Amino acid sequence: MLDRVRVTGHHPPGVMRAPPRPREHRSVPERLTWVGHATVLIEMDGVRLLTDPVLRDRLLHLRRHSASSSPEVAERLDAVLISHLHADHLDGPSLRRVDHDATLVVPCGGARSVRRHAFARTVELAPGEHVAIGALTVTAVPAVHDGRRWPGTRAAETVGFVVSGSRRVYFAGDTDVFDEMRAFAGELDVALLPVWGWGPSLGPGHMDPEAAARAAELLGPHVAVPIHWGTLFPAGLARRRGTFLVEPPRAFARHVAAHAPNVRVEILQPGETLDLRAPVAG
Repeated sequence: MLDRVRVTGHHPPGVMRAPPRPREHRSVPERLTWVGHATVLIEMDGVRLLTDPVLRDRLLHLRRHSASSSPEVAERLDAVLISHLHADHLDGPSLRRVDHDATLVVPCGGARSVRRHAFARTVELAPGEHVAIGALTVTAVPAVHDGRRWPGTRAAETVGFVVSGSRRVYFAGDTDVFDEMRAFAGELDVALLPVWGWGPSLGPGHMDPEAAARAAELLGPHVAVPIHWGTLFPAGLARRRGTFLVEPPRAFARHVAAHAPNVRVEILQPGETLDLRAPVAG
């Protein structure tokens, strides 16, 4: 089932709540787990969300240069958030591993690319639109990035997401830095910011460590977590160009210290977690 969810001036018409799912009682910790690349497990207010899942060790010509993702990250999910259709963010084999009772949230124009995966519900969001998932509200926000899945194909939207509940988390997906980031930031506890890519060079619509630090300055979160680095790299290049697997988050932290000293940088390795209670407390 495909739903379009548009923000309106009245509540609740602008919000559609995901149908309740019968399951065992469980306590969800308040934390983020960086699974690798742009895949983050957000556990907050009793809800489990997974962003841009890439859960396998090989993707086209790319190889995973970290421990394999744990199968548990794809289980008991309430929603999966897809920022755009590029193969390193929308990966069909990885989606097949994910709990299909979840709601799948995609950018406008993305539903046709995920139709075969038959999630319980698919929701298309344009920037400014939002959907409620349990106790959380997921709002799509702008991104500056080419939304075509493959060169020459039809474009779809590219978005980031702000996840709001007892805390607010911004997931950038893929984007360049842009001034309008100030407009949607508000009070952010955590910003998940891409600081590199999957190879030794970056194309347009991406942030390098310095650009990501400028984004952190615009957004002003309590904590910035660098993502989209050090996980995927072309086969055979890691030995000669391996600095790109370790250096981007360190450079990001240095630039943030210089330009946004009030923002704390937390560098996670794939599989490591950040306690979401710490940003609010500290």
